[in-house]
Amino acid sequence: QVQLVESGGGLVQAGGSLRLSCAASGSIIYSNTMAWYRQAPGKQRELVAQVTRSGSTNYADSVKGRFTISRDNAKNTVYLQMNSLKSEDTAVYYCNADQILTGGRWYYHCWGQGTQVTVSS
Repeated sequence: QVQLVESGGGLVQAGGSLRLSCAASGSIIYSNTMAWYRQAPGKQRELVAQVTRSGSTNYADSVKGRFTISRDNAKNTVYLQMNSLKSEDTAVYYCNADQILTGGRWYYHCWGQGTQVTVSS
């Protein structure tokens, strides 16, 4: 099983910024679409942003203009730059990869353990 690891979460004041990173524990030969999800207490998990290998992006309406997703294919790492943070952005943020090739095997729907983002107001 492929373990994705998120980092960069923490406590930030409203209007501030954070940059999240996600990488796999192991050497990845190929990864397809990667994405960031989030889940607040008592709420359904939601897609925040996703990016294909070619760089095509998609964002939830609630974060458009504030968040930017990007990836480094050489490092097999995906990032989420979060600006103008609001209290409603408070959630656990999870990294996701739909397809990963590593160790001579394919893995699907891989997730990280999540990183907490708390925005104070």
